[in-house]
Amino acid sequence: MRFAELTPRRTFCVALDDGEDFLPAILDFCTAQGIRSAYIPMFLGGFRSVQLVGTCDPIENPDAPVWDAVTFEGVEALGVGTIAWNEEEEALSPHVHVAVGIKGQSAEARTSHLLAGTVQFISELIVVEVDPVLLRPKIGPYAVPTLGFVGGVGPDMRTR
Repeated sequence: MRFAELTPRRTFCVALDDGEDFLPAILDFCTAQGIRSAYIPMFLGGFRSVQLVGTCDPIENPDAPVWDAVTFEGVEALGVGTIAWNEEEEALSPHVHVAVGIKGQSAEARTSHLLAGTVQFISELIVVEVDPVLLRPKIGPYAVPTLGFVGGVGPDMRTR
């Protein structure tokens, strides 16, 4: 286990408009505001199109991550996430999960890791900047991007 006490800094309310690409827009916002570490306690809105981690094929190794994507059209979404700094790529690295209801299928729901999404109408979110710096190194046998902390307690994520 690793942990760090977070200190909230600035808090923003952000509205993404129809047609915006969700993740690039959030990363652009964070870059413009000088944010390297944040969490998204909630967001809500609609997606014209959304890609989530998933597959319709049998999973050969249930212990391995799934890297495939499934696409859904016309969904309503609720989500949360973290935004960390990837030292290796020198870039922001979001980790966002969503629950989406497919409007044209009686709001039948799916939940998974968000890979991409195009906003339909609006997406409203809260972004809370925090200290210390959150890191997202790739660790383990599958090189999974994993949350770590500068100055946290537990194994130093930068040495893995």
